[in-house]
Amino acid sequence: MIGALLVMIWLLVAMLLLLRRSQAVEVVPSGSPDEAQIAHHLLLDASPTPLVLVSGTTVRTMNRASRLLFASDDRILPPPSSLFDESATHLRHAGRNWRADRVEVGDRSVVALIDIEAEERTAEARASAEMIQVLGHEMLNGLVPIVSLAECGVAAAEAREGDSALLGEILTTLARRAEGLRRFTEAYRELARLPPPLRLTVSIEEMIDDLARLFASRWPGVHLSIDVQPGLCGEIDRDQMNQAIWALLQNAAEAVEQGGVPSGRIDIRATAGDDVLIIEVADNGPGIPPDCAHTIFRPFYTSKAGGSGIGLSLARQVVQAHGGVLTLLEPFPTTFRAQLPGAAALYGTGSVF
Repeated sequence: MIGALLVMIWLLVAMLLLLRRSQAVEVVPSGSPDEAQIAHHLLLDASPTPLVLVSGTTVRTMNRASRLLFASDDRILPPPSSLFDESATHLRHAGRNWRADRVEVGDRSVVALIDIEAEERTAEARASAEMIQVLGHEMLNGLVPIVSLAECGVAAAEAREGDSALLGEILTTLARRAEGLRRFTEAYRELARLPPPLRLTVSIEEMIDDLARLFASRWPGVHLSIDVQPGLCGEIDRDQMNQAIWALLQNAAEAVEQGGVPSGRIDIRATAGDDVLIIEVADNGPGIPPDCAHTIFRPFYTSKAGGSGIGLSLARQVVQAHGGVLTLLEPFPTTFRAQLPGAAALYGTGSVF
């Protein structure tokens, strides 16, 4: 009887313990925060962009891409010093250049590393495809009438009683079309074979004054206003920069003339700030339509009658070769801004060319 009583007491205690455990277990419903966190973690891990978490002096990987990049499952040792600099926007790791996009989360930072070289390769491939498309279009547009005129010339030559003047007219038109195609090819070669800039300390004021004299002889009816910071110099290739600024001035003058502006005006301004040379060219022409703003720098694109579509593309290529950027600051009034590294205000010191 004592044994049976002990067994009954043991069973009762066991049942009470099981009852308490069942009450303590929390059933997780569908769509709960736990499942949402799991889904979020899976999406984060599948992201192709390396993500790292910066907390104090510790850097940890956050997804598969960052673990592969830094060959670490958790802490990154040693961490790149650029990750601790909140003002740093780029870093170099594993032989590649990365752009660091930072998001502050409390006292920690989540940094996304963007492969700049991959972006550049994509942009180059897109630019090459556009260039091939433009070249193919222009070459076909030039060759089709040449072929047609040549066939007409052959037919006129074979006709025994044909008009001899007609053959001469056909050949003249044929030569003119062939010459136009040759000029297009030369323009493309000029754009594609731009040499590296030869940097020297150049007086920006003297360079723009020289351009102003040429501008006055070419467009006497357009007023050119010049505002250059006194003693401003830049480390540039003067010949190439002359060509780039002249292309901007020519673009502005043609816009003013073709826009029918009664009192055409172009403003050119040059200043320096934080070792950066800034040159702006603005005009009071009709402006650039919003749907054309993204295509104006495309090679051989032009909206002007008789335009080659080379000037703005060449100007941007020259500025980029100097490590700078050329942008359309405002579509109306049309304002272009070139920013180039290496500028200073010199007052009678140094060698200036």
